[in-house]
Amino acid sequence: MFKKLHLKTETESEWVSISDLMSVLMMIFLFIAISYMHNVQRNQLNVKKIAVAYQELQTDLYKELWNEFKDDLPNWKAVIEQETLIIRFEEPEVLFAQGYSELSDKFKVILDDFFPRYLRIISSDKYRGNIEEIRIEGHTSSEWNGQSEEMDNYFYNMQLSQDRTRSVLQYCLGLLKDKELIDWSRKYITANGFSSSRLIMNSDGTEDKLKSRRVEFRTKTNAEKKVVEIIEQMEGV
Repeated sequence: MFKKLHLKTETESEWVSISDLMSVLMMIFLFIAISYMHNVQRNQLNVKKIAVAYQELQTDLYKELWNEFKDDLPNWKAVIEQETLIIRFEEPEVLFAQGYSELSDKFKVILDDFFPRYLRIISSDKYRGNIEEIRIEGHTSSEWNGQSEEMDNYFYNMQLSQDRTRSVLQYCLGLLKDKELIDWSRKYITANGFSSSRLIMNSDGTEDKLKSRRVEFRTKTNAEKKVVEIIEQMEGV
């Protein structure tokens, strides 16, 4: 009888030990789950904060650009897009002679007035640390001197749009006198020709050939990049 009791006690002791082990494992898993959820919530909060900061930055920069240029835009045949911070010059006859990359005298006068004021805002202490790129973009219609070969037109216009943006960039940098500002501009301002890859379309789906021939100053901030980095960190958790 005593032998049976001894065996029973040993069996109960083994079960108690297993039960304690399972309790410890459950506590470990619980702590891991809580830690994981805490990290996810913290990252989500970081994303929200950066997204809000990005929205505020975009809004503040748009308001400053709008207040600076609102009276000039109609005369320049230009617009500002709030969502993209694009300043678009839409009157092709004012910009260049058709098929040529030399700036017209009228466009030079506009740039003389526009660019120093634009750069003063973009490179100010308030925004300088958040600028990723200032992109001068050249766009064309799908036409090229009445030719019908679509691919040929595309490449002819690619060369033209690239030449035009380089001309704009060269002229704008030539307006600057301060070496520090010149160095900063050379670091952040780029010239990009897009040919007819980003046409402006009419409401009926046809190409607006006049508006497609344009020059745009696009300001890109790094806030969006920071949001992407946080999201990538979240995915790696």
